Amino acid sequence: QVQLVESGGGLVQPGGSLTLSCAASGRIFSINAMGWYRQAPGKQRELVGTITSDNTNYADSVKGRFTISSDHGKKTVYLQMNSLKPEDTAVYYCNAGIRAGLRSPQYDYWGQGTQVTVSS
Repeated sequence: QVQLVESGGGLVQPGGSLTLSCAASGRIFSINAMGWYRQAPGKQRELVGTITSDNTNYADSVKGRFTISSDHGKKTVYLQMNSLKPEDTAVYYCNAGIRAGLRSPQYDYWGQGTQVTVSS
């Protein structure tokens, strides 16, 4: 009953910017970490970055260009991407560790993915 829905992907020229959003809905008691991953054609899915209540981490390849933020009230995480490069082209996936109840275990949930294409 938990869903993660991403939005904001598209086509952008090198050097441009995009912002992705991911909203969680359904039976949610608490959200631990939320994050973004990406998968380019022919490559494995890789971590872009994660955010918790007190920490944010980024892959070296995006440090200084990408920013993750979250709105706990809206159960939404954002990925602001600046200075985009062709090698950032990938399907971007949202991920969240969510507990459905006080005594429920935490499960990992994934969004459906949104395509980001960086090309002139």
